Amino acid sequence: MRLLYHHPLSPGSRKVRLALGEKGAPVTLREERVWDHRPEFMELNPAGEVPVLVEEDGTVLSGATAIVEYLDDINLGPSLMPREPRERAEVRRIVDWFDRKFAVEVSDAILYERVEKRFISAQMGGGAPDMEIVRTAMHNLRYHLDYVAYLIERRRWLSGETLTIADLTAAAHLSCMDYVGGVPWDAYPGAKDWYVRLKSRPGFRPLLADALPGMAPPRSYANLDF
Repeated sequence: MRLLYHHPLSPGSRKVRLALGEKGAPVTLREERVWDHRPEFMELNPAGEVPVLVEEDGTVLSGATAIVEYLDDINLGPSLMPREPRERAEVRRIVDWFDRKFAVEVSDAILYERVEKRFISAQMGGGAPDMEIVRTAMHNLRYHLDYVAYLIERRRWLSGETLTIADLTAAAHLSCMDYVGGVPWDAYPGAKDWYVRLKSRPGFRPLLADALPGMAPPRSYANLDF
């Protein structure tokens, strides 16, 4: 069976898990604390980042989008990329929006301050979160929710009429934010409706069961009617 090195609150890991779920492909999960810089893991991916997927034949793949497009390329389950070049370009634009812009402005800061700093030493920068950074990131989050709502007013899914890797990428980032609390869904009904549709899909269920020791999600996290 495929093996996925992941972290429960890694957006990239969640993107791959969602893609595997949509494709109905079973996978064994192995949690990796990347801040430990474990030598055996660094041999698999010198970048020291999750996700890393190891195929049954020993093939090692890293990089969330590269992994998901690989799964499409080997025709595993339903495709998550359209065929038409302009539609594919739009998918990749939205993927880049979340993996780069959203990550820099929102998720990287919040996950580092509220999650990773809990598990690293003070010498390595661990400790209490910098709430000014958290507040700025939460303010930025509203701008991105507004953009999701804008897209969903015009399309069934983020990049068009079918679910694609664009939706899974956005949901991966936003589900991490949902876990740590504070996503103002009720202020953005269009974005909330889109997220409810994704959250209700079978492939999303394993994410709703995630739990970090000493850091429980809000009650609404696993609730489909929130």
